[in-house]
Amino acid sequence: MNSIKNDLLLKTIQGDFTQRPPVWLMRQAGRILPQYRKIRNSLSGFKELVQTPDLLAEVTVQPVDELGVDAAILFSDILVIPEAMGLDYELIEKKGPSFPVTIKSKADVDRLLSGAAAAEKLGYVYDGIDHTKKALEDRVPLIGFAGAPWTLLAYMIEGGGSKTFAQAKKFLYQENVAAHELLNKITETTIAYLKLKIKHGCNVIQVFDSWAGLLGPTLYAEFAIPYIKRICKAIDEVPIIVFSKGAWFAINDIARLSCDVVGLDWNFNPANARAAFGNDLVFQGNLDPCCLYAPEAVIVEKTEEMLKAFGRNHIANLGHGVYPDTPLDNVKVFVNTVKNYRYAGKS
Repeated sequence: MNSIKNDLLLKTIQGDFTQRPPVWLMRQAGRILPQYRKIRNSLSGFKELVQTPDLLAEVTVQPVDELGVDAAILFSDILVIPEAMGLDYELIEKKGPSFPVTIKSKADVDRLLSGAAAAEKLGYVYDGIDHTKKALEDRVPLIGFAGAPWTLLAYMIEGGGSKTFAQAKKFLYQENVAAHELLNKITETTIAYLKLKIKHGCNVIQVFDSWAGLLGPTLYAEFAIPYIKRICKAIDEVPIIVFSKGAWFAINDIARLSCDVVGLDWNFNPANARAAFGNDLVFQGNLDPCCLYAPEAVIVEKTEEMLKAFGRNHIANLGHGVYPDTPLDNVKVFVNTVKNYRYAGKS
């Protein structure tokens, strides 16, 4: 950890004194960068890029070079876990993920591979980490990630993206035993996968619960929190960030997880979050991604408002991934505003 030249992210997570917050962006390696689009357009599809270690490394490092962010996040996809478990997926341009075969019953769940046996099938990811670490030359920390069990279950049942994930939620009610068995298998596989990522050099882990907000308090307490808790307890080698989008109703439970950082979407008021959980908890977020479509002066104003409201123990980021058509210059304004910011005093 001490070998990282820019260790601002790691110091912030550890609670050490820093002069400013670190900054990185979810989906920073992607279509906002012309050099990414050039590589992406030369390939057969998204999955070819994810499964080609040297290209994966190149696009992971691009935002570090272009934007000057304080961390790299490995270019990959949360759906590599279902694929390793035996449920193949496709990524259709402008439509998102699609599973030709979905989980419909306990018998389908029973047929899935899980744990280390599944995680070990993702050799291209670990090779990609090896290539990325070499390319990064320890300039900044490398973040590895995985989807939270509920979010992965949602895709595996629904078969693709959805506004409601009604089929997935129906499965929770109608196939309660099978749902927990599937979540257990996903959790075991995710833990094994993340530990292999760490072994190959990831310095920080983030768990994305992208569809957390669709469950509500009761379902989230039963079908999400216990499994994220297991992941957090199992991953003790490096810091872990939990980002549950839309889960305002579960923030108390999330804050009690044994994670090091709580990611917030743009619906949270930073000052209220601080008032509720104190100054010691490290938060990540949470500027509205759409703010980056605003004029430069507005981006600067809103970014500085966010930084002041969070204060110390904060990782600057957006409240979700940067949108593909966001002007690159505006992304740079956000990043540079954070990098030019300085905390007052020494405490």
